[in-house]
Amino acid sequence: MSQEIQERLESLGLIPVLRAKSSTEAHALVEALLAGGVTVVEVTMTVPGAVSVIRSLRQIYGDQLLLGAGTVLDAQQCAAAIAAGAEFVVSPSLHLEVIAKTKELGKVSIPGALTPTEVVTAWSAGADYVKVFPCSAVGGPSYLKALQAPLPHVRLIPTGGVTLETASYYLKAGAAALGVGSDLVNTAALGQGKPEVIIETAKRYLEIIRHERAGTASS
Repeated sequence: MSQEIQERLESLGLIPVLRAKSSTEAHALVEALLAGGVTVVEVTMTVPGAVSVIRSLRQIYGDQLLLGAGTVLDAQQCAAAIAAGAEFVVSPSLHLEVIAKTKELGKVSIPGALTPTEVVTAWSAGADYVKVFPCSAVGGPSYLKALQAPLPHVRLIPTGGVTLETASYYLKAGAAALGVGSDLVNTAALGQGKPEVIIETAKRYLEIIRHERAGTASS
């Protein structure tokens, strides 16, 4: 189960971080992301009624959408999100109880870490990926590359400040996937009645990922 989730996640290479102000906005954002070809979404626990949002998205889209829960800070939140339909669990920081509960329930664990010590601690505790957050604040792609050099076996997902302009650099630095927030999950565009902005941005991200991976495969 966990292996299949990892394959789907890495195959897309993109995790949009959804921080909506309401359930209605969350559903509209997911609709736009799907229209742009994105089939993975992380619903953060900061969304009002986040667990209910995850449950309703699961009911509507079923297996078409790989759902994750974000900003999960304790084992109770983790279990509730997974019961609602989350297949992967993301935290901004390192919570060993969340990693343990996620793995116990057979799902994919993506804890947050920043320093080499935190990254190794997360990986040793059973994390499937480690979210490097806030990555852009500490050097962006160059920091990711520096972490990856002594830890080539650890699958890193940079999050926090990833943009269309920096995406290819993160991929070149070794990112297993990209965690992208407001640059893609653009609530302002949606509020202006322009979901096409999100759709086009999603397509551009996927194109960058395809291009970089094709280059890596042929080099």
